[in-house]
Amino acid sequence: MIEVLEPGAHTTVQDAGRFGQLRFGIPPSGPLDRFAFVAANRLLGNCDAATLECTLMGPTLRFHGACAVAVTGADMPVRINGVAAERWQTVLVRAGDTMKLGTARSGLRTYLAVSGGLDVAQVLGSCATYVRGSLGGVEGRALRKGDRIRLLAAPLPPPQRVAAWAIPRYPSEIEVRAVLGPQSDRFMRAGIETFLGNIYTVLPQSDRMGARLSGPRIEHANGHDIVSDGIALGAVQVPGDGQPIVLLVDRQSTGGYTKIATVCSFDIGAIGQLRPGQRLRFREVSVDQAHVFALEWRRRCDSLPIEEVA
Repeated sequence: MIEVLEPGAHTTVQDAGRFGQLRFGIPPSGPLDRFAFVAANRLLGNCDAATLECTLMGPTLRFHGACAVAVTGADMPVRINGVAAERWQTVLVRAGDTMKLGTARSGLRTYLAVSGGLDVAQVLGSCATYVRGSLGGVEGRALRKGDRIRLLAAPLPPPQRVAAWAIPRYPSEIEVRAVLGPQSDRFMRAGIETFLGNIYTVLPQSDRMGARLSGPRIEHANGHDIVSDGIALGAVQVPGDGQPIVLLVDRQSTGGYTKIATVCSFDIGAIGQLRPGQRLRFREVSVDQAHVFALEWRRRCDSLPIEEVA
């Protein structure tokens, strides 16, 4: 098992997500940076096993058994028994070893996977933690000092790593692709031009539910309220103050603010790695273009370049 000596800033258990429950008001949750989540599991031979998602500053853990681990995502330094360990590759740990994940130097969220995965009870078909609903993970909350999490048994994988050229970087300013709509007709043409033509800054109030942004005001044409309808991943709500909110994996199921656009699913991970004060701009793409980009992203995940470590 893993024993939590220090929990870090905000560490939760996340698997691939809890799907099919939005009609009951329960979001999918799961990893914000799905590419990093997939890579961590792939390095260990896991299939979307439950991992730890660590935000900004990671936990300190003691291992009560031998296993392999992989750390991906934000550039969070890793030390085992005080010695620096590699990221984006398999690392063997022994019973009694202590692992410390430090403060991220770039990016915001790091994923720690273990061979076999975390042995956490499923709730509605998933181990993913949804803190607002107290569902999944460890009692539906972030980790605390003293928590113990069992590990599923699995053979140790061979030493391997993700090719250096395939490891993403986490810059302080990004561009994300978005399809206009579903209520883009409720905005002035000048409002849409403002949305697409300016840079927006991530606010400290952002979380796994949504990235709140600050920038030039987006003008509505006929008010900001609509009859509540469903919220897709990446929906960009614009309330009365004209400031956009990108809704993420812990989003609400319905909402009554106009939605000017929807960020494509393959760019959600990049938003999830932005810290408060960092910036993004939106680029319009068509639905057909979004499908092409989505297929390219899936191929990138499926053909993740993994090398043997001598």
